[in-house]
Amino acid sequence: MEYLSCRRNNMEAFYRPRIIDSTVEQYLRAFGAVCIEGPKWCGKTWTAQHHSKSSFFVGDPAGNFQNRQLAQIDPSLALKGSQPRLIDEWQEVPSLWDAVRFTVDQSPEKGQFILTGSATPSQKGIMHSGTGRIARLRMMPMSLFESGDSSGIISLRELCAGFLENVLTGEVQLQSLASFILRGGWPGNLQVSTEDAIKIPEQYLDNVVTNDVAKVDATKRDETKMRLLLRSLARNESTTATIALLKRDIRGVEQLTLDEDTISEYLTIFTKLFIIENQKPFATAIRSSLRIKQAEKRHLVDPSFACSLLGITNTQRLIGDLQTFGFLFEALCERDLKIYAQTFGANLLHYQDYSNDEIDAVVEMADGSWSAFEIKLGANQIDEAARKLLAISKKFERPPTTLCVLCGLSNAAYRRPDGVCVVPITALRP
Repeated sequence: MEYLSCRRNNMEAFYRPRIIDSTVEQYLRAFGAVCIEGPKWCGKTWTAQHHSKSSFFVGDPAGNFQNRQLAQIDPSLALKGSQPRLIDEWQEVPSLWDAVRFTVDQSPEKGQFILTGSATPSQKGIMHSGTGRIARLRMMPMSLFESGDSSGIISLRELCAGFLENVLTGEVQLQSLASFILRGGWPGNLQVSTEDAIKIPEQYLDNVVTNDVAKVDATKRDETKMRLLLRSLARNESTTATIALLKRDIRGVEQLTLDEDTISEYLTIFTKLFIIENQKPFATAIRSSLRIKQAEKRHLVDPSFACSLLGITNTQRLIGDLQTFGFLFEALCERDLKIYAQTFGANLLHYQDYSNDEIDAVVEMADGSWSAFEIKLGANQIDEAARKLLAISKKFERPPTTLCVLCGLSNAAYRRPDGVCVVPITALRP
């Protein structure tokens, strides 16, 4: 017990606050249990420990993985301890879900358990959904605001409500933006160089292919084919590539063939492992009968994955390929927009229609109001992006509250004479 107490105090001393913290606290007041889900290494365990009073680690290797064996023999043993009690990586013993649900049912107390999971197991062995008892929260890698790389001068929530005060935000270097993308939003990368940081996404993806995929449903799959698809997803980052297009891409670039059923199956597995974080389409009333495309925009959960898969290992190589840099910068911005938007109950979407008009990002509020964002790496692209936003906004019966160009290399946040806002990603917060 003395060791565990010491370990906890140590973690608390180094804990970096996360945007999700306030939501975890709110959900603990409202529900009997909270399940924090998301990719490995994004900080779920540290955040859960920050809000818990005792812990049970299913994957603890001590005593020849004694904790896992105990949980399999009698799941209730894992639940005994001060509350809120953390059950880390519960999906390794799926019966823990029902044990938590049953225990919560027996008492009106709120905030009894916090579960964390880095994979969604098959429903086999889980008898009850936990609806009304166990609230699910999605955790992402760190945003630039959480890692300290955004000043947070501009609030996305206020921006989407139509408020923006003109302010200087400081110079941003292209090298810095490239580093943010390569390093990714992994808490373990905060204190290491960019050169060393690239090893985390590389090892993460290798572990997914060689170990984690088989744990989802105890089925062994072809590692070579999984790597082919992951590389294709990286080449098609921030696009609306269909399964058929991914198939053509693999055949054209890799000179190998994956059938569409296999691609679909693997995409489902990657989704269960929180490797993919696609952007759903925005559909609202428009002024004409123009059809809206319903394809999702493809994203790996962090742009550092795409860098690793494409063999981009340093900032100069990324800067030397501005087209790829642009797509990955868009992915970085949309990762952060999603993290910020979910704090106030908004959704991050995208728009694309059959006349080839599109909006990079749409933040839709709970009341149906929405704001449109074009994402541009360079300040020289702002004028064109603003014209595009103004033109496309005329198509909608309910116009957007805010039109904004989210920029990389701007030294100020301001509203243009035409009403379009310009905001650097390095100045944004929820």
